[in-house]
Formats: sequence, C-alpha cells, structure tokens
Amino acid sequence: MNKIYVVGIGPGEYEQMTIKAANALKSCDTIIGYTVYVDLVKEHFADKEFMTTPMKKEVERCVLAFEEAKKGKTVSMICSGDAGVYGMAGLMYEVGVNYPDVELEIIPGVTAATGGASVLGAPLIHDFCLISLSDLLTPWEKIEARLLHASEADFVICLYNPSSRKRHDYLQKACDLMMQHKAPETVCGIVMNIGREGEQMHTMSLKELRDTKVDMFTTVFIGNSQTKELSGKMVTPRGYRNV
Repeated sequence: MNKIYVVGIGPGEYEQMTIKAANALKSCDTIIGYTVYVDLVKEHFADKEFMTTPMKKEVERCVLAFEEAKKGKTVSMICSGDAGVYGMAGLMYEVGVNYPDVELEIIPGVTAATGGASVLGAPLIHDFCLISLSDLLTPWEKIEARLLHASEADFVICLYNPSSRKRHDYLQKACDLMMQHKAPETVCGIVMNIGREGEQMHTMSLKELRDTKVDMFTTVFIGNSQTKELSGKMVTPRGYRNV
C-alpha cells in the first residue's frame, strides 16, 4: 500500500525532533510542506525530493501529497510542532477519503506549548488549554468566548498565533478579555523562536503582557491564580492545595 507519514517536526531545531519523526523522514522519498517548515529540515535530509506550497494552500498541499503517494512514493507531509495540534493531520484524513489506497501514519512531535514551557520553566504543570488567536478559520466571537470561559475557569492559557500584520491588536484584546476574570498581576510569559535561532523568553504580568509586542513566532503563556515567578522562571504549582 502507498504510504504517507504526517510528521510533526517539533519547534524547529533538529535536536527537538523525535527519533520516530527523523526515521520517517529518512525512510521516505519525498518531503512536502509549507515553505518555512521545509527550510527547517532541508539540511538534515538533503538527499530527499522536496515540494512546497505557500500559506493558505493547505488543501492543495494535501492533494499533492496523495498524488505523489499514488505514484508509488513514500511521502512525508511535515508540520511544525505536532501534526495533530493545529497541524495537518485532520485535513489529511479529510482529503484522504478520496484516496482509499493510500495509508496514513501520524507521527507526533513537540508542540510549541510544551517546547515553550520548557524554556519558561514549568507553567503547564496544572490544567491548561490552548487557544489560537488566528481568526482565519475560527470566528473571533468564538475565540472571545473561549478566552472568557477559560479565564473564568482559572486555566493556565497558552496562546498560539498571537499577532500578525492584520491582527496586531489581537493580543491586547485577548488580555482585556482575560482580565475580566484574571488579576492584572497574573504571572505570564512569552517565548519567541522556540528551538530556533534567536530564541528568547520573558516573564511579566498580564497587565504588562497587554502592551507587549509579539509576532507569529511567539507563544504566549498566561498563568492561573496560583502561578508564580521563581528566579525568573514561570512556575505553576501542581495543585491548588500547594502553598
């Protein structure tokens, strides 16, 4: 049977790619992905055939992968982080109903939430949720509701896609919403370029976060009512009974 691996390559650096992911890329004939992600792996798998599509061409990218697999090639569709967390795994299954003779195997990877958490310290030790601020695929009204309910429930919140040229004020909006239920002094952190050149981390209050400039390569962490800063690191106790 023709085979496609849907591979989460992790935050960026080769060392944070799982052994299983690296083995899948070594064993395949063709690596397909968004241009930025292909550039991250090219030097380590230089003998492979590479195919790319730009952003917003996800469906076309999936079709390309299946069409190449139909030719008898073993294909790897790569995603940053984990393929099943805001990645391509779901869409590959949806497109795959038209290609019953092609087998899919999902290879997990280190997502930005866990990769960034390790840089910040230990912000995700207790219950947390992931919310993307991108409204390309989700209406802002739904994002707003999720921010409010997650804040009211006192989750640690990890934000993906916090800003872009068209959405430069979305993090401000999100912070204003969260401060309806979270204290302005809530400990927060950001990590930029996780596992890549230029990696940086900063801790701050929720009030300070509101006025902090971020980009699409920044992952944002908002603590719960128990989260604290310890020696410059963001730490959430494991339980609410902790002192």
